[in-house]
Order: sequence, then structure tokens, then C-alpha cells
Amino acid sequence: MAFPHRPDAPELPDFSMLKRLARDQLIYLLEQLPGKKDLFIEADLMSPLDRIANVSILKQHEVDKLYKVENKPALSSNEQLCFLVRPRIKNMRYIASLVNADKLAGRTRKYKVIFSPQKFYACEMVLEEEGIYGDVSCDEWAFSLLPLDVDLLSMELPEFFRDYFLEGDQRWINTVAQALHLLSTLYGPFPNCYGIGRCAKMAYELWRNLEEEEDGETKGRRPEIGHIFLLDRGSVDFGPEVTSSDKSLKVLLNAEDKVFNEIRNEHFSNVFGFLSQKARNLQAQYDRRRGMDIKQMKNFVSQELKGLKQEHRLLSLHIGACESIMKKKTKQDFQELIKTEHALLEGFNIRESTSYIEEHIDRQVSPIESLRLMCLLSITENGLIPKDYRSLKTQYLQSYGPEHLLTFSNLRRAGLLTEQAPGDTLTAVESKVSKLVTDKAAGKITDAFSSLAKRSNFRAISKKLNLIPRVDGEYDLKVPRDMAYVFGGAYVPLSCRIIEQVLERRSWQGLDEVVRLLNCSDFAFTDMTKEDKASSESLRLILVVFLGGCTFSEISALRFLGREKGYRFIFLTTAVTNSARLMEAMSEVKA
Repeated sequence: MAFPHRPDAPELPDFSMLKRLARDQLIYLLEQLPGKKDLFIEADLMSPLDRIANVSILKQHEVDKLYKVENKPALSSNEQLCFLVRPRIKNMRYIASLVNADKLAGRTRKYKVIFSPQKFYACEMVLEEEGIYGDVSCDEWAFSLLPLDVDLLSMELPEFFRDYFLEGDQRWINTVAQALHLLSTLYGPFPNCYGIGRCAKMAYELWRNLEEEEDGETKGRRPEIGHIFLLDRGSVDFGPEVTSSDKSLKVLLNAEDKVFNEIRNEHFSNVFGFLSQKARNLQAQYDRRRGMDIKQMKNFVSQELKGLKQEHRLLSLHIGACESIMKKKTKQDFQELIKTEHALLEGFNIRESTSYIEEHIDRQVSPIESLRLMCLLSITENGLIPKDYRSLKTQYLQSYGPEHLLTFSNLRRAGLLTEQAPGDTLTAVESKVSKLVTDKAAGKITDAFSSLAKRSNFRAISKKLNLIPRVDGEYDLKVPRDMAYVFGGAYVPLSCRIIEQVLERRSWQGLDEVVRLLNCSDFAFTDMTKEDKASSESLRLILVVFLGGCTFSEISALRFLGREKGYRFIFLTTAVTNSARLMEAMSEVKA
């Protein structure tokens, strides 16, 4: 659904400037190594780099050959080698092996390492340990904001979630602060700031320090973006089954794809009908040729045919993708999965849902999917009862292998898959009541209190924020009434509901209980001098920063909210993620 924004909706800033800045900085760094050079690129930088500076631009600046950074000897015969890498220890070992191999062979070359988005002291220490620190020059490509769409910016840091929320590693928080500082420098100061979570608070404070150090840069400027939210988290390859050929095709999915722009926010159940109607309309436009004279045909060919062919190509791809998804969606397994997810969210048929998860594990459907269901059960029930935890864990390790044992430890540390401690649901009230009744009656009361207290924080938060809407009859996905449409009317994403509530109140006031249940701190800051300068239009433009990743469901839900309330949202995320990627980040067994 390309949500038609209200006529008074604010215009989005032009983020193409971010691409130009990143490209210019990279070109400057490459030119620090004059003459022909070979460029070694880390795999997960290839796609972002292609959006910023394609091969022809690199060639213009004397990049001769491109290589992928991988664990095998380099075949380059060039006298100058440049490495574009993430600041990872394994990359330093790889570079050291190449340099030391050259030394053993008595070969002298120039080496340059460009870290993206920043270099870390630990990397320089490894280069020193390997004895090559003096042989290489090091630089930073501070590329931390990649526009994926007109309203979506990614920092392309998929490791942020694991590094911070599992390992407690805070090194990327400075990168977030630098990115926010760049945005406020380019698009004016942000008058109103709201945040929730420890990570968000640290990023905010570091960013404010940077702002204070360079206060003159934004002083006196009119804000373009009125509000910013910082939230802790607690491209597509179309394969042969889509392209109807024996080749895969890489397609950039954003607002420039006119067909995708119209369906990207739709619930999937509406997409096929929309594409079918689009195909009929397109055919009708082609059929107009039949009654044309030569002049009309000439105009048609010169003005319309190219656009129709482009639309036809895109439509074919999206229909192919839709058919591929439909094959999976209509399978009984998928329907059972959705039914189980809905039951877990609503707290119904927990024993049946647990049996479904056990069957899922026993049939070895998918190790990641099984983990995801176990985590959903744990989160919605505030941890698994010890018997269920031990049983599911044992079955999982027997089914998928003992090498997954450390993954359970990671999920427990992250609070995603936990075991209820024995007796952790007993209350002071229960012990007082038990003194007044017989042992037998006390036992019954203990059971009652125990089951009552096992209601998880999820249930309390869900009730407080109405995350699971009560609907009379069927939820009409063609005419969505609220943000729950992104999950078939079953659930409103928590992050989106919090943003909606804070915007309504213009503060955290009245949300104290929600913040307490989430077990994290909140903060808010309003600079009245900046707000006074902000236009009414900019105050309806909202930047939402997701630390740890955000999903396309959350993006679609907030786009819907924007349409309903007259806001425009801009999204900045450390990475676009989903439940499978989240589980993979926690897993110690790499696919």
C-alpha cells in the first residue's frame, strides 16, 4: 500500500547528500594511494559499496582489480594493495598473512587499510603483534548512513545486536552518536528527543557531548526534523523460481520500483489481487495500439512503450515472487505455525502450543524456526517452567545436535529463552494467607497464587498498551483500522505503540508502569529555543532510531500511523532485521 499521505503531511529531507558525502570521502581515501591499485573488499561491504560507488567510479580512480576478502592466498600482482574492511580481528590476521608472505618472498609493496565505519585500537594492536604495523597505512571511511529508501537509513551493522545485547560490547555506540551528529549537522537540530533503554541513553549522552563540542554548527538553524526517538531493541535476490529462468536476479526494492512502492505496506493477503488488477490494466494499455493510426502509434512508441515495458518487467518479477511465497503460505505447516504464534500471543492453549513446538523439533523442520518458537513461548510466558525448559532443550539438542548447547546459554543471557526459577512466583501475601488455613487448603492457595503470579510482563504490557486488539468478527485487512494489520490484526508491534503513546502525550507521562514492566529507563529532552524555531511542518517529521535492528513490519506499521495522524517517519537502524536473523545472531552454530 503506497499510503497516500494527507495533503498537509511534511516533505521528507533529501538523503542523497549522504551518498555523495560517503562517495567523496571514499574517493579521497583511494587517492591517498596514487597510481594503480587492487582493492580487497570484505563481503558484507560489497552491497553497500555498490550503492555508493559502483565499479566504473572505482576504475576512474585507478582501482585495477577487485577481490573479495577471504581465507585464501591473494593472486594480485599489483604493487599497491588497498583493503576495505570492517574493524574485525580476523581481517587483521588475513592482511598480516598477505604482508608477511610478501616479506618472506622478498617482495615490497604498498599496503593501505581502510576501516569502515571506524578503526578500533584492538585492530591496530593485532597489526603490531603480527609485526606489520609499520608496513601498512590505516584510515577510516566514516560511512555509517546508507539510504535504503526515501525514508529508511541503515548503519549496516548487523553485529550490533549480538555485540551489545549479548556480549555487552559498547564499541558501536560511538558510531551511532557520530551518525546522529552528522544528521543534525546536515538537517538542523532536533528540538524534541525521547528514548528508552540503557543503550539509547548512552548513545544520546555521547551524541549530546559531540553537539556541545561543535555548538556553532547548528546554532540558529531551523530544525527540519521535529522529534527523535531512540529505542533499544531489547536487498533481495530473486531466484530462478521467481524469474522463470535458470538465473537469479538481484533487485533493489525501494520507492523507485513503482510496483513495489504500491504493495510494500500491504498485508500479503491483498498483494496478489492488487498485482492481478495491475496486470489487467497494463494489458488494456497495450491493447490500445490496435486502433491507432501511424501518428498515434509513433507517439505511443516514443512516449509510453518504454515505461510500459519497464512496468511489465517489474510486474512479472513481483508476481513470480508472490507465487513463490503463496506456495509456502498455503501449506498446512504454515497455517499451523501462524495459529500457534497467535495462541502464544494471546495466552491460549499453551499446552497445545508446547506440543506443536515439540513436534516441530522432532520433525527437524528448521533449527532457527524451532528456536524462534521456543523464545516466543518463553517471552510470552515470562520464562518456561523448569520441566518444559529441560524437556524442550533436551529434545532440541538430540534433534539438531549438541553443538547448539552454547546457543541456549546465549539466549538465556539475552533474556530471550529463560527458565522460571523454582518458587520465584510465591508472594508475601501467599505466605501470610497460608498461616491462617490448614496445610491442605494452603497448598491449593499456593497453586492459585503461583499460577496468578506467572502472568508475564508481556501479558501486563500487552494489556496496558492494547497490543492485541479485540475485534468483533473478522479483521478486514483490505481496510486496516490500526497498526495490528501488519500481523493480520493479531498484534501491534510494541515499539510502534510506545512511539504512538509518547507522541500523543508529548512526554513519558502516564507510561511509568509500562517503563517499569519493560525494566528499562526512559528519558526525554526538549530544547525550547530550538522548538520555537521549528515550523509546524518539521514538528510532524519524526526520526526513529532503532539500536539493534528494526523489522519491515515495524516500518510499515509506523508508515500507517503517519498516514492516520499526519506524521512522516524517517527510520535509522543499525540494520534491517527479522526474527530469523535475530536467532542467527544468538546462535553459535553458523549455517
